Amino acid sequence: MTQLISLFTSAVTFGTIIMFGALGEILTEKVGHLNLGVPGIMYMGGISGLLAAFFYQNAGGTSPILGLILSLLACFLGAALGGLIYAFLTITLRANQNVTGLTLTIFGGGVANFFGGSLNALSGGVGQISVALTAQAYRVRIPVLSDAGVIGKLFFSYGFMAYLAIIMAVVMSYFLNRTRPGLHLRAVGENPGTADAAGINVTKYKYLTTCIGAGISGLGGVFYVMDYIKGTWANDGILEGLGWLAVALVIFATWKPLRAIWASYLFGLVYWAYMYIPGLGRSSQEIFKMLPYVVTLVVLIIVSLRKKRENQPPAALGLSYFREER
Repeated sequence: MTQLISLFTSAVTFGTIIMFGALGEILTEKVGHLNLGVPGIMYMGGISGLLAAFFYQNAGGTSPILGLILSLLACFLGAALGGLIYAFLTITLRANQNVTGLTLTIFGGGVANFFGGSLNALSGGVGQISVALTAQAYRVRIPVLSDAGVIGKLFFSYGFMAYLAIIMAVVMSYFLNRTRPGLHLRAVGENPGTADAAGINVTKYKYLTTCIGAGISGLGGVFYVMDYIKGTWANDGILEGLGWLAVALVIFATWKPLRAIWASYLFGLVYWAYMYIPGLGRSSQEIFKMLPYVVTLVVLIIVSLRKKRENQPPAALGLSYFREER
């Protein structure tokens, strides 16, 4: 029973990281941009939040709530900056979206690990970064309910960001399907030329959506850094792997925010399942790590064969918009 509870909580924790990355990418792809820079953006969000908490506490700050707010803002802005770089290159300069996204992943990972390594050096070594006050604010559990036996451990033993991700998915689904700006955003992703002719500012929607989507993805990075590894920096490649899973999850969830909720937990479960199966060799563990990507490929094939319009990607996904060719 203890192992099952541990597996479930690990699935929720890692699923939350993946969910943030996927939700940001769903929003970005809905406007017609394929951003493969999600891992780099999550890195940028994570290191930005950590830097804000580090300098706040080193300056004598003693309020965990203020530290949390500052780190969240820094995370969102740092990740949005990555989105802005991507947007400028792909919208204004019309650079290839795939190449730009992959470059952003390398850039974001490099920048984050440079500053993360510098923080470790300033603090006296790996694991010595002193932001425990702010990290603890991220890790506060729901009082009373988190101590309610097995049910409490399964559903109420997480930091606030685990619940924020679910709320964000619900709000995003409502926004995209029930509001005028959301419908305009989807119109830009489906046919920017028609949307432009209808008076929708295509460039504004693309820039805003790409930057906001990147900011949401970055929240997965700060959740990993501040909640899971307790406010330190680790150059172990786990965050990058989760970022790629977030990109795969977008396809698995068929670009639907609500579907991303259970799908992210499924990915989180599969990601760590091998740890709880006795007798697995190294090669078998690697096969388990491949499963989310294999399942995504299967879903992509099924979606392509069935050709149901509601499960297809935006029609203009990955295509640069040339207004003069409208």
